Amino acid sequence: MITNEVQYRLTKTRLAQFERAVANLEDELVPPDRKRRELELGALRSQASDLDAEIREYEVLRSGSLTSFEALTLADLAGALVKARIAKGWTQRQLADELSVAEQQIQRYEATGYASASLARLCDVAEALGTEVREVVTLTSV
Repeated sequence: MITNEVQYRLTKTRLAQFERAVANLEDELVPPDRKRRELELGALRSQASDLDAEIREYEVLRSGSLTSFEALTLADLAGALVKARIAKGWTQRQLADELSVAEQQIQRYEATGYASASLARLCDVAEALGTEVREVVTLTSV
């Protein structure tokens, strides 16, 4: 997931590189090994598709048109909080300022899926973002 503008710009650059590589392979007049070329094209197209999907997701989030994010598990909560921050239009620095922590701390939290954050910190982040988190606890076996 793209979490900030720097990653967004880098991902767009990488996508352009993959698209050029695809075009170059497609332009080969006489490929030395047709089967190998098709495999390379498939791999490049797949990677380009993944990057494009990440870019589109970030752009939709950044537009602010989404206001609800599903977290089916507690582990998914981290991604939902990152999405909420982006949708709110906040940078990692703005969230850090709101929580009175260094921007690098927010970067670490988001890079690791908030693995090192306490439950209290997750609650602080959710509150700072103005989010409402609803929980359902379900026993999976009795």
